[in-house]
Amino acid sequence: MIDVKFEEHGQLQLLDREEAEEEYDCFESIDKLISQGINAGDVKKLQDAGIYTCNGLMMQTKKSLTGIKGLSEAKVDKICEAAEKLVNVGYVTGSDLLLRRKSVIRITTGSQALDELLGGGIETLSITEAFGEFRSGKTQLAHTLCVSTQLPIHMHGGNGKVAYIDTEGTFRPDRIVPIAERFGMDAGAVLDNIIYARAYTYEHQYNLLLGLAAKMSEEPFRLLIVDSVIALFRVDFSGRGELAERQQKLAQMLSRLIKIAEEFNVAVYMTNQVIADPGGGVFISDPKKPAGGHVLAHASTIRLMLRKGKGEQRVCKIFDAPNLPEAEAVFQITPGGIMDAKD
Repeated sequence: MIDVKFEEHGQLQLLDREEAEEEYDCFESIDKLISQGINAGDVKKLQDAGIYTCNGLMMQTKKSLTGIKGLSEAKVDKICEAAEKLVNVGYVTGSDLLLRRKSVIRITTGSQALDELLGGGIETLSITEAFGEFRSGKTQLAHTLCVSTQLPIHMHGGNGKVAYIDTEGTFRPDRIVPIAERFGMDAGAVLDNIIYARAYTYEHQYNLLLGLAAKMSEEPFRLLIVDSVIALFRVDFSGRGELAERQQKLAQMLSRLIKIAEEFNVAVYMTNQVIADPGGGVFISDPKKPAGGHVLAHASTIRLMLRKGKGEQRVCKIFDAPNLPEAEAVFQITPGGIMDAKD
């Protein structure tokens, strides 16, 4: 297990997992339940169900835990009691929360103007959603983040690995090479630190998310990209008749994303499509709104609206954020990824 680190001259160095772990350990491993008197066989059953941390365990309902083969209600109660001793799931003060927020890492987008707009970059412990029409720069930003996440913290990176779930088949590893060269990194090492999966159905997409817990509990990941989150739902559910079920399944998927972000201190960047909104109003010249409805709107921490500018320029607008003012930034798509716009 390796992590990525830079030396002063900008060459990619590999350091041991232990060295990286000293920096931040944000979760309690599920193995610690054994010391609380829980049977090792039951812990193995939890791991088989995709639960690898006590934090992740506390994010499950007892109903879903009793659904795991071999776990009775009495066992689940005992397991939850043991986990509560290891993880604080009650109230904390605002001051404690402020200290906890210090573990948030902001990952550079490659463009200073865009970083300033986002208050420093794409942040961990939250979901950042980018929506816009095709060729508005959503996937290009994803490719740049794949590289910038691997930069060390002092270079505004995340010093961690990247997981990429692709539902549209738009990830291009050859696109990563010039971006890595721009940041002075070894392209081969950068590609080795990206794990990629192509999803074909919404169920496959959800199962890929469940399988991530095992990887993230072992290795230092800092970014999860889902490009795009809604595409398969628009294919697998059709018409008004299936809309309620679609939104329910989408809500479960988004809930899983939020839990991953908070459980492993990773940044989640997801792209979204737009739909025509004929009732959007007479005064709006281009009536489009993000797909996914209210379910998606409430799940995203930060929503970015991307649109095409002149030439290779793109405009990013803060559409919704709890701690950022509504503003715009212009950036440019270059062979080396996302950069500040040149006049």
